[in-house]
Amino acid sequence: MPENKNDSFRDMNLKEKMATVTGLAFLIILVVGFVLGLYFFELFGVQYESIWSLIVFVVSFFILGIIVELFSKAIFKLSVRNITGKIKVFFIRISFEGTSNWLVLFAVDEFMKSITLSLKTEIIIALLLAIIEIVFDDDKEIS
Repeated sequence: MPENKNDSFRDMNLKEKMATVTGLAFLIILVVGFVLGLYFFELFGVQYESIWSLIVFVVSFFILGIIVELFSKAIFKLSVRNITGKIKVFFIRISFEGTSNWLVLFAVDEFMKSITLSLKTEIIIALLLAIIEIVFDDDKEIS
């Protein structure tokens, strides 16, 4: 008969505690992000047939976004090599990030018939994602 191992958090070593806390934090962030995402989509009038179509949309956006970002980041770095001034670089960067995010949103929206975004919503989401990417980017040589 297998033993019933009931480990408490107090009895765990540091590595196990860190893994437990990290796992719970990731789960909480995932759930809160999903709920806020649904609210955000309702706020902007995004129409979707089911939760699964929304999940497929988000996963497709991330996969295509990774590919597009590789090219847009390279083109951006080549474009601002000789430009001085943080404000000019910032506006060029937000233009590149926003445009690449919009292209990915537009492409995924066009291929998926189970979800519908308006042009205004696509642009707002693309610009919000661009700002979030710039804020959380830790590449100090650009800024």
